[in-house]
Amino acid sequence: MAENYFTLLYGTDVSDKIKQKNGLKYISWAVAWAEIKKIHPDAFYTVYNQHFKSTTGEEGNLIETEYDRPWFDDGRTGWVRVGVTINGLEHIVELSIMNHKNQPIAANEITSATANNSKQRALAKACAEHGIGLYVYEGEDLPESVKKQKKEQDEELANQKNALIELMGGLIDGGANKDEIYAIIAKYNGGKKNPTSINSVEVCEKAIADIKKKYKEKK
Repeated sequence: MAENYFTLLYGTDVSDKIKQKNGLKYISWAVAWAEIKKIHPDAFYTVYNQHFKSTTGEEGNLIETEYDRPWFDDGRTGWVRVGVTINGLEHIVELSIMNHKNQPIAANEITSATANNSKQRALAKACAEHGIGLYVYEGEDLPESVKKQKKEQDEELANQKNALIELMGGLIDGGANKDEIYAIIAKYNGGKKNPTSINSVEVCEKAIADIKKKYKEKK
């Protein structure tokens, strides 16, 4: 059975791309859209427009103009409407046009620049409704799948460190040269001799293998 597309996007780790503004965490529209297009190259987004008709001029010489504008207003405030479509499913987000303090802007003060900023935020949120970076808006720093993986990695690292320290202790108690053992650790640990400073399972494994090999040869 094919993996649910939402689950795949929700599990994508974007924690190193999280930004913060006014105490709120978010990911940029560019990051969200790039991650979606990597997995779903056929995805597309739609910026909805409000259609206007206006009449200018004097009686007998009236000019009717029609145009589309990429934001909406009700005469008081304005908003943008952006939809993201993946696998034929569209999620649409409507977002108020706000200033840098996250306060709504009066309709007559909205500019194309402020509308564009809100459009980008709406695009990021529409991407989140498909899963990408949604956990950021939930107040979490990592998706559950990544949290679980990190926990497992931390446990494995702790076990390997304990195995290394136990091996060192046994050899040193048996008369092995302590400096030689620390030198092996430093060889794989960026010059650091203390085994508690190791942050890689691979480093632990290499140090353990090298120490065992060295003292096996000495027997």
